[in-house]
Amino acid sequence: MKMIKSAYSNERIAGSTLLCLLVIVAISAFSKKDEEINVDKIITLAERQYSMAINANNEPLKFARSVNESGLTVYSKAADWTSGFFAGNLWQLYRFTKKDQWKKYAQKWTVSLAEQQYNATTHDLGFMVNDSYGLGYELTRDDSYKNVIIQASKSLSSRYHPKVGAIKSWDNKIWSYPVIVDNLMNLEMLFWATKVTGDSSYYKIAVQHADTDLKYRFRKDNSSYHVLDFDLSTGKLLAKKTHQGFADSSCWSRGQAWAIYGYTTLYRETNNPKYLQQAIGAADYFLVQTARVKDHIPYWDFQDTAIPNAPRDASAAAIAASGLLELSKYDKQHKERFYGAAVNMLQSLSSPEYLASEGTNGYFLLKHSVGNKPKNSEVDVPLIYADYYFLEALYRYQHYN
Repeated sequence: MKMIKSAYSNERIAGSTLLCLLVIVAISAFSKKDEEINVDKIITLAERQYSMAINANNEPLKFARSVNESGLTVYSKAADWTSGFFAGNLWQLYRFTKKDQWKKYAQKWTVSLAEQQYNATTHDLGFMVNDSYGLGYELTRDDSYKNVIIQASKSLSSRYHPKVGAIKSWDNKIWSYPVIVDNLMNLEMLFWATKVTGDSSYYKIAVQHADTDLKYRFRKDNSSYHVLDFDLSTGKLLAKKTHQGFADSSCWSRGQAWAIYGYTTLYRETNNPKYLQQAIGAADYFLVQTARVKDHIPYWDFQDTAIPNAPRDASAAAIAASGLLELSKYDKQHKERFYGAAVNMLQSLSSPEYLASEGTNGYFLLKHSVGNKPKNSEVDVPLIYADYYFLEALYRYQHYN
């Protein structure tokens, strides 16, 4: 793969001297990377937690999502954007352990999502289908899974409009044609569909979406906007807003983590250095912010005026850690920095402050995540997707080479 030596293009270097200095400071802040993470011990805990979760709910049409204020597990339906992560976590346990019981459980919750392959009302089919059926297919090569992922890719592609050059996120009256940073995470499934079917239309849609996103998503300091809203009739950008962040001018930390992960994936799938360049820029910004925090776990929004009394977001750390581990393989110049930062986050997430004790936390692994703070929804709670990216990051860490 092609490598680049600079984190920024010439146009992004302009006005970024302070950020570059802060990046240097951030490099020195990540210093614990030589400490071993006991992955096997965490997986043993995960097996016990998820065994208890299944004993508490053996109904495959209910998908664990979080816990409520009373500490009771909150379940979602198959059409919820988080539905694929429970099956995905079961597949990850199977990948780690090779135990047939986890394969059977994963299959059970995966097939319960079958109808979602036809769901053209959401942009989140990558989360719902690729993290369940996709990981299942990777581990089993079950042709029935392949067919579901292809159909889901068709449904996702139906939300693309050439005038905007992007896949529409939400269908509501608040926005004209919203495209959110989260949507980057659904593009991997489209690349997969082209490789499997030979139909280049999926690839072309994914690349055009990425190019539209790249044009507008980032500020000069490489922080990201959450929502881009377009005029469908003209394709022109109407506004850059937030929905789950602190303010339109702030940087929502999980959104920035999506950007790191998303643009790293884009580089892997296209070998286009402009995507790698943006992944590096997004990562640099994220690490400057988390270097200011002792344990490197980000606040839910980097500009919340309540900091240091604002809640942390373990899900943002887990997503970023997984993305950074992959990114470190592509950017040889900054490999040690990105790898070290990822390991430091994983070390913190593996500590008692964030990792649940057996039988607690609604049987989820990680504590202290934030869903949608502006709506006071899922604040300082476990979240199913935090566990998913934590397990994925641990797997990437354990098999890093």
